[in-house]
Amino acid sequence: MMQLFYTPDIQGTTCLLDETESRHAVRVLRLTDGDRINLVDGMGNFYEGRITEADPRHCQIEVISKTPEFGKRRHYLHLAVAPPKNNDRFEWFLEKATEIGIDEITPLACDHSERRTLRNDRMQKVVVAAMKQSVKAYLPRLNPLTPLHDVLCDRFDGKKFIAHCDDRDKKQLKDEIKDSPSSLVLIGPEGDFSENEIELALKKEFIAVGLGPSRLRTETAAIVACHTANLMNE
Repeated sequence: MMQLFYTPDIQGTTCLLDETESRHAVRVLRLTDGDRINLVDGMGNFYEGRITEADPRHCQIEVISKTPEFGKRRHYLHLAVAPPKNNDRFEWFLEKATEIGIDEITPLACDHSERRTLRNDRMQKVVVAAMKQSVKAYLPRLNPLTPLHDVLCDRFDGKKFIAHCDDRDKKQLKDEIKDSPSSLVLIGPEGDFSENEIELALKKEFIAVGLGPSRLRTETAAIVACHTANLMNE
């Protein structure tokens, strides 16, 4: 089984695992001098290394090889999602979206939001663990909780979508996101986006889309959007 470790500041031919990763390697996995491991830096580089000092506080690694742009996808996906009241469900989304493939995640504060506080440190740990588990070399950018208005008004060079439950005419995300090199998809809270939010998004040139015939929970809708974007841009 591949042992994958996250070390964001690899430079040159040697590096040190941080204390958490060192302890996992030496105490939990019982790796020792001479054992080979794999590392990622979260920026697309995949490394093969050899342990030269199996210290549980600062395990030293000799870098043997480097593979740049490991598993690079051909499209950029940014999901902006209103976290549900149950934080476990949002962490489930973070984990699964990272496994499927995503570049940027922004938690949204909307008119109907039920959750307006998040632990960024906890969310970061979930994303890092999912990156390692799914053997990816790119760590998704995780933004702090952001007002929807700020996201709507920020510049984004690509296609912009808002998935809502309103009965007005909508296109289907699977048709609109195909062959899109860069996409931003907004997913609202359990109570959906407000009428004013939808109108502002449309004025800002967001395309109103649906995700299929079923009414989905927020975290399910976000995963469907993530999978759809990846499937239609393979």
